[in-house]
Amino acid sequence: MTAKDCLKILRTVKDAAFATVDGEGRPQVRIIDVMLVEDERLYFCTARGKDFYRQLLDTGWTAVTAMNHNFQMVRLSGQAEQLREQKKWIDRIFEENPVMNEVYPGQSRYILEPFCIEAGQLEFFDLGKTPIYRESFAIGNAPKPVKGFVITEDCIGCGTCLQSCPQACIEAGNPYLIRQEHCLHCGLCVEACPAGAIQRRDV
Repeated sequence: MTAKDCLKILRTVKDAAFATVDGEGRPQVRIIDVMLVEDERLYFCTARGKDFYRQLLDTGWTAVTAMNHNFQMVRLSGQAEQLREQKKWIDRIFEENPVMNEVYPGQSRYILEPFCIEAGQLEFFDLGKTPIYRESFAIGNAPKPVKGFVITEDCIGCGTCLQSCPQACIEAGNPYLIRQEHCLHCGLCVEACPAGAIQRRDV
């Protein structure tokens, strides 16, 4: 799995959930088509009259998520940049997505504005495997996301975390070790540890 593979999943699913925050700090989400994926960049568009457009102009931040029929979920978060040469990009989007001609026939297509996410954090989460599998990536100049939990040197080796883990992704050792690629990030091990030896590893 690579960052390009993750973006291809979003393009294949196409109808993805795009989240933003409105002017009052409330989350907003809607289904938007992933129009193009090229060179580790994701392209989409929206009409100038939509709240989504205004929210993108306000902060630029958006989060995109979708799941395919194999129960593979991809999440991308980053800043969306409005593209110059609007007509060029809208024409290109319509060439690659001809069904758009039915929604915005003729010159009405130019009410749409093109956007691109070229820097962001990607997470891949495969629920179709046992144990589950997850991996993180970055595109552009964004830092790679680090999430989940780690067992510190305060571990007393009692094995309580291993016994409590629903995905059996903890290995005995000194200290015990969480196999991050199979971790649900549920936090059950943190709550079960009698020594308080497990910490969140978010950065």
